[in-house]
Amino acid sequence: MGDVNSYRIGNIVLEGVPETPTSVAARLRPYQSMRSALFLDWLPNDGGMLTKTRFSETGQIHVVEMPMGSRRQLTFFDEPIDECVVCPDPRKSVFLFTKDSAGNEMNQIYSYDYTTGTHRLLSDGKSKHNAIAWSSKGNNFAFRSSKRNRRDYDIYLGDLSGKESFRIVLQEGGYWYPRNFSPDDTKLLVSKYVSSSESYLYILDIGNKELTEMKNDTTNVAYGTARWAPDMKGIYVVADKFGDFQQLLYYDLESTNFESLTEQIPWDIKEVEVSPSGNILAFTSNEDGYTKLYLMDTKSRKLNRAILPEGQIFNLRFKPDGDELAMTLNTPTQPSDVYTLNLNSKKYLRWTYSEAGGLDTSAFVLPKLICYETFDSAGGQPRKIPAYYYEPKGLKPPYPVLIDCHGGPAVQEKPYFSYLFQFYLKELGIAVIAPNVRGSTGYGREFMMLDDGYKRENAVKDIGALLDWIQEQPQLDAKRVGIKGGSYGGYMALASMVHYSNRLRCGIDEMGISNFVTFLENTGEYRQDVRRTEYGDERDPDMRTFLHRISPLTNAHKITKPMFIVQGLHDPRVPVSEAEQIVKAIRKNNTDVWYLLAEDEGHGFGKKSNRNIFQQVLILFLEKYLLKKGN
Repeated sequence: MGDVNSYRIGNIVLEGVPETPTSVAARLRPYQSMRSALFLDWLPNDGGMLTKTRFSETGQIHVVEMPMGSRRQLTFFDEPIDECVVCPDPRKSVFLFTKDSAGNEMNQIYSYDYTTGTHRLLSDGKSKHNAIAWSSKGNNFAFRSSKRNRRDYDIYLGDLSGKESFRIVLQEGGYWYPRNFSPDDTKLLVSKYVSSSESYLYILDIGNKELTEMKNDTTNVAYGTARWAPDMKGIYVVADKFGDFQQLLYYDLESTNFESLTEQIPWDIKEVEVSPSGNILAFTSNEDGYTKLYLMDTKSRKLNRAILPEGQIFNLRFKPDGDELAMTLNTPTQPSDVYTLNLNSKKYLRWTYSEAGGLDTSAFVLPKLICYETFDSAGGQPRKIPAYYYEPKGLKPPYPVLIDCHGGPAVQEKPYFSYLFQFYLKELGIAVIAPNVRGSTGYGREFMMLDDGYKRENAVKDIGALLDWIQEQPQLDAKRVGIKGGSYGGYMALASMVHYSNRLRCGIDEMGISNFVTFLENTGEYRQDVRRTEYGDERDPDMRTFLHRISPLTNAHKITKPMFIVQGLHDPRVPVSEAEQIVKAIRKNNTDVWYLLAEDEGHGFGKKSNRNIFQQVLILFLEKYLLKKGN
C-alpha cells in the first residue's frame, strides 16, 4: 500500500508494522503455552468423556476415561472443532462434530466412530450447518442449515447415512434453531430468533409438521434454553416473560400456563439441564458476571446452591445414568478445566488439569467490580455502568490503562481467565478495565436495549464517562489510556478514538465495524436481518443517513492517534472490506496505522501460530504507543 512497508509471516500479512524483537516472543511464550480443557459430552458405558483441548495449532477432541486421566486425542484437523455431541444409542459408538474451513463459518457435519477411529463427512461440504440435536433414542438428529437460499435457516432431520437422508422438517423463513426432542421423539422444540429481546418458542410435530407456538400473551419475550420434562407433561424454559431478567419457567402442556421457578433469584438464568430421571434440575444464574450453579428437586421445588470457586460455569451435562453432572469451570486466575459433581456424595471431582505454562497462577490478579456514573440517569439517580478492574500487583503507580471492550453488543464482559490480561498486568504494568456499557446483557432487558437503533452512540458516551472516572483515580495515569475491542468492541474502539482522540493514546480494532451501512450490506446474508434489528435498517433512508453519520469511517479524519487494525480474510460477519477501508482512511491523517491480515482466519483467530504473531505485534504496539511517558 504505497510506501507502507509490507511483509509476510506464514499466513499473516503485516503492513506498517515494524519487525517484532525476539525478546517480545520470549516474554509471551509461557503465557501463550497455557492450555484449557472444555467439557463436550459423556461417552456411554462408563467410557469417560470427550473434552476439547489444544495440543498443537487448534482445539481438538480428546477422550478422558477417568478423573485426572490422560488425554487421548481423537481428531487431528487444521481447523478447530466447534460442536460435538455423542449419539444417545451406545450401540452405535458414534458422535457428531462440526468444523469449518479457514474461519468461513460454513460448518460441516461429520460422524466419528470411536471404536474404529474413523470419521466421515455427512453434509454437503459447502453449506452452513450447525445446532445439532440428537433424538432421544439416537435414531436421527436435527440441525439447521441455510443451504436453501443462504439467508434463511431451515430445520432438517437426518441420520448417520448422510446427506441423502437429510430432509427439511421446518421451512418458515428466518433464524430458526432446533432445541430439544421430546422423550418419545415425536416432537421437537424449535425457536425463532428475531433479536436479543425477541424470540419465539414452538413445538413441532415431526410426523405432520404441525407447528404450535407455546402460549405467549406478552409482547417481545426472549427465550433461552428449553428442555422437555421426562414425563412429557411440561417443558422447562428460560425466558424474561415475567420481568426484566430471564427466569426459569415451567410450561404445563395441558393448561398452557407458565410458572416461574426462580422468582427468588433476581438475575438471568442461563443453562438448564434435566436429570435422566427428571427428579433434578441443574441450572446456572449469572450474578454480576459470576456464574452460580443451582440444583432443584423437581417434586419439592427445594433449591440448593452449589459452592464452587468464583468464576464461569458452563457446558452442563448429566451422565446418562444420572449420578454425575459434568461442567466446565473457568476462574479469573485459572484456565478452563472439567469437573463433575456426584449427586449422591455431593463431592466434586476434577477431571482435567490444564498446564499453566510454568507460571505461578497464585500470582495472578483477581478483578474488582466497579460501577461508575455515566451521563444519564435511571430511577432518578445517576446511571451506573459496571466494569471489571484489574490492577497490577507490586508495581508503583500511576498505571497506564487499557480499556477492553467486548463484542456483541448483546454480550457481557465477565471475570474469566485471560492470559493476555495477566501479561498486561505483570509484564507491562498496565491496569485493565473491561466495561459493560449499555447494550450489554446480564443487567436486564431494559439495560440491554439502551443502545438500540438511534441510541447507538450513547454506548460510546459510556466510554467517555469511564475516561472521567479514570481521571479521578490517583493510581491511574489518565494521560496513558488505550482502548481495544473485537467485533462490535472493535467499533467501540474506533468510535471512542473518533470522539476521544485527545484523551486516548492509541486504539486496537479487531475485526470491527467501521461503517454500519457497508457492514449491513456485506455481512453474511443469514445475519443481515438479525443485525438490522440491533443496529437499524440501512435500507430506510433516515436510518441510512444516521448510520452513515455515526460510522467511524465517516469520521476517520478525527482519529489522530495510532491504531492497530486486525482482520481475518474469510470473516463472514465483519467482512475484510471493513478493515481495509478504515486503514486507508486513517492513513490519510498521517497517523500511524498498523494492519495485520490473517489469510486463513475468519471472525477471530482459531490457530495458535496466528494468535501468537498477533499478540506479539499487539504487545509491541502497546509498548511503543501506550507505555511511553510524555505526550
